[in-house]
Amino acid sequence: MKTLTHLLYITLLSMLLAACSGDGSGTDTATKIAHGMEAGPEPEKGPHRGRLLKDGDFTLELSIFETGVPPEFRVWVTEQDRPVKPDEVDLTVKLIRLGDRVDTIGFKPQDDFLRGDTVVYEPHSFVVSIEAVYNGKTHSWRYDNFEGRTKIGAEVAEAFGLETLIAGPVVLQETVTLYGRIMTNTERVREVSARFDGVIQSVSSSIGDTVQKGQLLAKIESNESLKSYTIKAPISGVITQRDANPGEQTGGRQLFTITDTSSVWVDLSVFPADRARVIAGAPVTITAATGGQPVGSTIARVNVQAEANQSVTARVVLDNTDGRFLPGTYVTAEVTVGNHPVPLAVKRTGLQAFRDFTVVYAQIGDEYEVRMLDLGRQDREWIEVLGGLDPGTRYVSENSYLVKADIEKSGAAHDH
Repeated sequence: MKTLTHLLYITLLSMLLAACSGDGSGTDTATKIAHGMEAGPEPEKGPHRGRLLKDGDFTLELSIFETGVPPEFRVWVTEQDRPVKPDEVDLTVKLIRLGDRVDTIGFKPQDDFLRGDTVVYEPHSFVVSIEAVYNGKTHSWRYDNFEGRTKIGAEVAEAFGLETLIAGPVVLQETVTLYGRIMTNTERVREVSARFDGVIQSVSSSIGDTVQKGQLLAKIESNESLKSYTIKAPISGVITQRDANPGEQTGGRQLFTITDTSSVWVDLSVFPADRARVIAGAPVTITAATGGQPVGSTIARVNVQAEANQSVTARVVLDNTDGRFLPGTYVTAEVTVGNHPVPLAVKRTGLQAFRDFTVVYAQIGDEYEVRMLDLGRQDREWIEVLGGLDPGTRYVSENSYLVKADIEKSGAAHDH
């Protein structure tokens, strides 16, 4: 069902974006520019596979070089197709990123090229502004070099459930996974017998019936007084045992067992490696083997006597008002055994793969762009960010696959 919903979302998103394009192609010129696709042909490449920029007879070849080094610009200069000595050119490149952040890169001569003095960090998505001074003349160029970027209007984003958060500090929860079973809470069990032995005249409830406190269970005729009296339910719950039929003598035996299943025990097996970390009072979430939403509680107590398999039992008292957890069924538990504050983290639901990177999509206005992440520790919900994302950045935390799908649909390239 989830996969079908995702496919439906992507189909509808494609239809909406195509409807906004203004022509039958589904992508107009403005959209192509926003996605990093040029309306014209691919830029001309030089012998070093860099972009050629020409101003009359003066030509620059600008390339991002990243073989064995962090990404950096390297530039070769020619005039009238003849090499120009790199120390004769004064070159500055400005990279204008989404949100108007500007990286200014200077150059120094090395061998037959000019080498940038600043790492060109990911994503390589920016407006490039170039100024080269040679023989007293200034040559300027400006072009878009976008990747991993798209534009989604607020109405479309809301329609498809794009949710965003501000990246910031989080407390990661270290957890231990345990396994166990739902057990009857014996403190919520009542055994019902006749006050005075006699003949059972009638029985009003059977095994499996739900009864309320005070509800009639049976009528008894006393052997001594020959008067009839009633037996009523001492608690609300389910009849889990009945040994009473009309015409029988009560004989001092237990006639009914009533179990209140609104509270159950979870008995978890804790093996020696985790024994010191699982303590009474520790937060725990319980998930039924059949799935469903986890339920939170705490460890009530930990047994001090080991079982034959060397585990000890950690007991959890669990609210079961909705009857989800049946005694005897298996569960998985996540016990919180430590808390670790980190200065920057994102929700794991926002992560996507882009090229060889794990990314989130930063949002600035109605534009979305990849942020390549260096990641650290994680828990079930959050993951620490060590680099690639500025604190305070708004990013897509839910349904980010829709942003990825739109970027892939556009064919935004990684142009060096």
